[in-house]
Amino acid sequence: MVFGHNSNLKVGETIYHVQTEDRGTSHAVIDTMVYHSGRVLHRRANSYADLLPLDPVREVALRERVSTQHQTVLDELRSGALKLAQPIAPAVASKPSTGAEAKPLPFVGAGPDSLVLRLLNAKDWLTGRRATLQVLVFEKPEGAVVSGARVTARIEGAAEPTEYSSATGLDGKAQLAFDMPRLAAADCALVIEATNGKARARLQFQLRAKPKVPAGG
Repeated sequence: MVFGHNSNLKVGETIYHVQTEDRGTSHAVIDTMVYHSGRVLHRRANSYADLLPLDPVREVALRERVSTQHQTVLDELRSGALKLAQPIAPAVASKPSTGAEAKPLPFVGAGPDSLVLRLLNAKDWLTGRRATLQVLVFEKPEGAVVSGARVTARIEGAAEPTEYSSATGLDGKAQLAFDMPRLAAADCALVIEATNGKARARLQFQLRAKPKVPAGG
C-alpha cells in the first residue's frame, strides 16, 4: 500500500501546494515537494529502508512517518522556518552540469552551546555523480558525540531543490547518500546542517563545475 498527502497552504498572499508520498518499497523513500505556480521550491526525501520488509505493524509506522513528514513541512512553512529556494527560470534550469568539486568554507555555529559538525570524508565525498557524506556530530567544547541529532544536506543552486536527512547513531555519526542533482547556477554550494534541540551547526562547501578534459588526438 502506498501512502500520501496533498495540501494547499496559504502563507500571506502566497498559496503553496505540498505533496508527500511514499515512493514504494523499490525506492523506500518518503518524498515531500513544495510547489508554487507549478515550480518546485523545496524537496525533502527520507529513507524508510529500516522498515523493510513491510508487514502490518511496519505499515502503520510508515503511514505515521508519511503523515509526520507532511505535517512538519506544513508547520515549517507556516512559521517561516522553512527557507524556500527561489524559482529558477527555465533558461537557467536547462543549463547542463559536468560534475562538481568542493571548496570548503568556514564552519558556522550558533552560540556557545552549538554543535560541531565534521565531514569525515571531505576529500572523497563525491564519486562521479554519487555523493556519500560521512558526518560526525559532537558537542562544543566538551567533544562528546551526539546521538539522535538530525543531519540534513542540500545543494543550493540545484535545478531541483532537494533535501536529504538522516540521524546520528550512538557513535555520533550519520551517513547520507544521494545522486548529485543538476547544477543550475554559477554559485552553488553543498550545505550540511545538524540540529539537536536548540543546538545547531552548519557546514558549507562551495561547488564549481569540473573543467572538461580534452579528448586525446
